[in-house]
Amino acid sequence: MDPLHDILILGCGNMGGAMLEGWLAGNVDPARFTVVDPQRESVPEGVTLLRDVPADRRFDVVMLGIKPQMLDDLAPQIGLATGPDTVLFSILAGVELASLARRFAARAIVRIMPNLAAGIGRSPIALVGRDDDDALRDAVTRLMAPLGTPEWIESEALFDAVTALAGCGPGFVYRFIDALAAGAAQLGLPADQSQRLALAMAEGAAMLAAQSPDSPATLADRVASPGGSTRAGLDVLDADQALAELLARTLQAARDRNAEMAAAAREA
Repeated sequence: MDPLHDILILGCGNMGGAMLEGWLAGNVDPARFTVVDPQRESVPEGVTLLRDVPADRRFDVVMLGIKPQMLDDLAPQIGLATGPDTVLFSILAGVELASLARRFAARAIVRIMPNLAAGIGRSPIALVGRDDDDALRDAVTRLMAPLGTPEWIESEALFDAVTALAGCGPGFVYRFIDALAAGAAQLGLPADQSQRLALAMAEGAAMLAAQSPDSPATLADRVASPGGSTRAGLDVLDADQALAELLARTLQAARDRNAEMAAAAREA
């Protein structure tokens, strides 16, 4: 019997909804899922939708998909569904394991950082927990596999950096694609065509990079012939390490904001 069979998703907004879509697309039985969300009008066929946490049922997994500031108000309801055999999943940005452990008694607590690509099974899934049970970790990894690529992080101290990269990163990539399209439009291409070409280029480049044994840096050099047009463009990006420094500052800002939210949660 799967130790993580019955799953309660508390709060099924954009991220929780994407994870549910990814699980169902990965052929996980919809009957395993109960969603508690007073704002949601419907769920996929086979999934149970409730307005409140049932008072007479404990779940193998309780996944927190609510807004972090709602945690204390909903803690009594969450406690109704959480027992000594429950594994608590949290996708709450900035809420640390210690903060969750103070509020809830559970078999194990795992912080999860996916992104919206979980809905198509293409998300990095960063995981961190304190439980040393290898069998349980394997079960969590198997459950996350339909959503993308699960990665256990060795220390929670690194989770803010992981969040900046894997969680916030899509927003930065979208900005970059949009800037490429806008740049092409400035060169005379119709804006809608620039968007389509930029998206198709980014999709193909990312898929090739994911399948290649070579690093992205090596692939970039491989595209760029000496004295060619790609090299001319890369020379602009590489000048004075401007792009690398910009992205380092971008990730640092996101990481620092996560740290600020974690500090606020510790003080709550």
